Amino acid sequence: MENTYGQFCTVARGAEVLCERWTPLVVRELLCGSKRFNDLHRGVPRMSTSLLAQRLHRLEEFGVVRRNTVGKVWEYSLTEAGEELRPIVMALGHWGAQWIGSRLRDDELDAGLLMWDMRRFACIQEFPPRPVIIHFQLRDARTRERTWWLVVEDGVADLCRDDPGRELTLVVDASVRALTEVWTGDRTPAQALQSREIRVDGARCDAQDLWRWLGTSVFASTRRAAGRMSAGGPSLAP
Repeated sequence: MENTYGQFCTVARGAEVLCERWTPLVVRELLCGSKRFNDLHRGVPRMSTSLLAQRLHRLEEFGVVRRNTVGKVWEYSLTEAGEELRPIVMALGHWGAQWIGSRLRDDELDAGLLMWDMRRFACIQEFPPRPVIIHFQLRDARTRERTWWLVVEDGVADLCRDDPGRELTLVVDASVRALTEVWTGDRTPAQALQSREIRVDGARCDAQDLWRWLGTSVFASTRRAAGRMSAGGPSLAP
């Protein structure tokens, strides 16, 4: 009984399934298209692999997640019941962007999650037909998370931790906070560039197109709107 609220109310019963620590984030990763265990873990890097396996098993027991073998690996996907969580998770994200999205604490900054999020939501259709290789240098990230390469080619975005050894299109030197705040909609690229917390080196036309290529978080528009309301002023140009 310690794992239940002991109530017939469906809010209570639904919360027993979905409101355990980390579970909403696991569902978020599945909604974002991650299928394999390692990809899911990249979206929740501070979650232990044993706990991730436990949460996936529990979601499978409740009919939210299904597991299938593809070749020699397991792949996870959402059932119909899991897909119906999409508007709930999105609403939670937009609510957080509007009401909880105040300045991030240092311990909430996560270079790995930021880069993974940027890779999967990159606006592929905005990239030119030629290969684009963007080298990110995150000057204040943990040692193993300071250098990343985003490679976009043939309509596919790949995130590399090791130098792919190809000619670079752009080099982005940034603090983790500045790049995160641009991604989440708390600041504009122009503001971060002006303060020199972000620097972009490369051809001028590519540097100007960078932010159109990368886009922003799916919740950034809500965060920007909330910022305008709190400031009581007009919108800022991106």
